[in-house]
Amino acid sequence: MYLSELQLDHYRNYEQVDVHFSPDINVLIGENAQGKTNLLEAIYVLALARSHRTNNDRELIQWDGEFAKITGLVQRQTGHTPLELVVSQKGKKAKVNHLEQAKLSQYIGQLNVVLFAPEDLNIVKGSPAVRRRFIDMEFGQMSAKYLYNISQYKSILKQRNQYLKQLQRRQAKDLVYLGVLSDQLAAYGAEVTVARREFLQQMEKWAQKLHQEITKEREVLTFKYQSQIPDEQLALDAEGLYQQFQTLYESHQTREVEQGTTLVGPHRDNVLFLVNGKDVQSFGSQGQQRTTALSVKLAEIDLMKEQTGEYPVLLLDDVLSELDDLRQTHLLKTFQNKVQTFLTTTSLENVKKEIISAPRVFTVTNGTVTVADAAAN
Repeated sequence: MYLSELQLDHYRNYEQVDVHFSPDINVLIGENAQGKTNLLEAIYVLALARSHRTNNDRELIQWDGEFAKITGLVQRQTGHTPLELVVSQKGKKAKVNHLEQAKLSQYIGQLNVVLFAPEDLNIVKGSPAVRRRFIDMEFGQMSAKYLYNISQYKSILKQRNQYLKQLQRRQAKDLVYLGVLSDQLAAYGAEVTVARREFLQQMEKWAQKLHQEITKEREVLTFKYQSQIPDEQLALDAEGLYQQFQTLYESHQTREVEQGTTLVGPHRDNVLFLVNGKDVQSFGSQGQQRTTALSVKLAEIDLMKEQTGEYPVLLLDDVLSELDDLRQTHLLKTFQNKVQTFLTTTSLENVKKEIISAPRVFTVTNGTVTVADAAAN
């Protein structure tokens, strides 16, 4: 899978741009605040219909503009697929093969991307919410079923929390309706938990191998999924977990009404990354945390290939300067000759030219993109 063309209209600092990319390595070079990261973000938004940098879609629209439009042509083993995403004050409209999609969940998955940026260290160092968001975004690309289940779970969770607030304030008193919402939440929560568990087991397999290579087999990386479901029950199938969640909601009902919020479910879960059996967030060195984050992100590439049959597009936003020579070498060797890659940098000196062969180099200056190295075409 690769992105051969990208057109932007009124997107951030781009009035209009039309770029044709190499199926291999594309280097975006330019000074800071010229639009390199905006271009990478546009590819990410085209894939996932949301930004990794902001929750406010209005920020994606050029100043004083009414809309932003991203159009791309995705090349797959089965042929090419035109994609279009329009962001406006009224919301988002997505098209696949020029046909508008009724739901964004039907659109996501047409273009798979893996983004690696300096802030991805937060996957290891940040809060459980950061790791849950990472899981939901990445697994949602690979599985339409997971995307549907997590979307339904969040929708019902919102309804249930609103109703718990009403019960707390004594604006409502029907516990039967609360039971209906609890039952629905338990059903979707069970499906989400099973999928997360299975995906994480597969990701651990790839991350473990990469981590051992980077550390020359001195360290073993393992994942631990933390849930309010006891560890011995986590291996149950969806029906078994559904019953476990039902029991938890019954036992927490009084407290949840008192506090006006849902205290149990996958929205409270966490993932621990263990290096040689120790939680790397609490006990790991800065180097171990960086290596763990790198291993987890690179594992996504092979996991997506395993799950979808095609490699994703890799987006590297100014990460080479953040990595020492060993980690940089492993990063570059992982994607060389198999994954379309977009790499932003302020200087080609940051790029190990002995590993990256014949990149297509673009210069990004104040919202314009030009091919800088004709020989690389």
